[in-house]
Amino acid sequence: MKKRRRISTRSVELLNSGQRSFPPLWLMFFLLILGLCTTVMAQSAVVLVGSGSTVPAPLYNRWAQEYGKHSPMVQVRYVPIGTSEGIKQIANGSGDFGAGEVRLTDKERKENGLTELPAVLIAIVPVYNVPGVQQQLRISGEVLAEIFLGEVKTWSAPSIAKLNPGVTLPNLRIEVVNRPAGKGSNYVLTDFLSKASARFRSEIGVTASPKWPVGVSAERSSDMVYKVRGEPGAIGFVELAYAMNSKLPTFAVLNPAGKFVEASVETVAAACQAVEAPRWSSFSASLTNAPGVDSFPITSFTWIYLRPSSSNEARAEALRDFLGWMYSDGQQFASQEGYAGLPPELLEAVRAKVKELR
Repeated sequence: MKKRRRISTRSVELLNSGQRSFPPLWLMFFLLILGLCTTVMAQSAVVLVGSGSTVPAPLYNRWAQEYGKHSPMVQVRYVPIGTSEGIKQIANGSGDFGAGEVRLTDKERKENGLTELPAVLIAIVPVYNVPGVQQQLRISGEVLAEIFLGEVKTWSAPSIAKLNPGVTLPNLRIEVVNRPAGKGSNYVLTDFLSKASARFRSEIGVTASPKWPVGVSAERSSDMVYKVRGEPGAIGFVELAYAMNSKLPTFAVLNPAGKFVEASVETVAAACQAVEAPRWSSFSASLTNAPGVDSFPITSFTWIYLRPSSSNEARAEALRDFLGWMYSDGQQFASQEGYAGLPPELLEAVRAKVKELR
């Protein structure tokens, strides 16, 4: 098993913050914009505001911190309100960018003029809490689909035992923890499960808002960690950075090559390589269930959603500069935060696309 990389202390504090009470998302966004407008008037600085998925939130917070050292007169703020809400905000003209793991629809591209660019690579990792089991468990997409459909109900079920020979599994009820509507992690997981299971594809499909037949909901990634850790028999799913810092056990997942693969920066990068090479031009490609022996099968881009132009030249110039930094010096911070930076060939293509923005 590969040694997991350590992530910055700042991110550990964010990821392991536990369950909290939050104001409504619209109120968070409104208050942030109001506060930033006051700051801008007072300091004559440009403040770029992004909103979206909690999955890349630790990285955007780190980028904001580091970019502030590079360009002190431009501040970046990120509001983790969920992928679908982030797309809605940028489509309606609120903020400067959105972020998440859902591919844009044709309508969002054509009618709203939005485009998505890959920011970094992420993995959605199944996590579990099975008392008394010390070995890392194995899981296939087909069995994972049956668990989230409510058909496999105990950890000692034959389908799980078959994948884990030599492991003594308890006759313990599986407690499913899922995510509510509008989440990018839902989209990535359902994309993978729909490829692995015809039944899941038929009953649930690929969506950010699945109608889960079983389980309790966790609003944020940190809530997912909290609930799985606190419930013996629980199973859930979080982004790799959260999984690494939570210390929760993670599954090795069966990939199309027939190998059980653990999520890591390297196995996520392998999945991207398998799908994107040699063209390196499919910015909205699905990376789940990628071919290749070393590919982790629940891999995805996390995208940044952008409007093609801005009427405010100062903000447009600040955004172009931030994107230029993000796709150059900023990529080094991805691995430090538990994500995988984009391969050099893909970075070159994305940089060319950024230059087209006005």
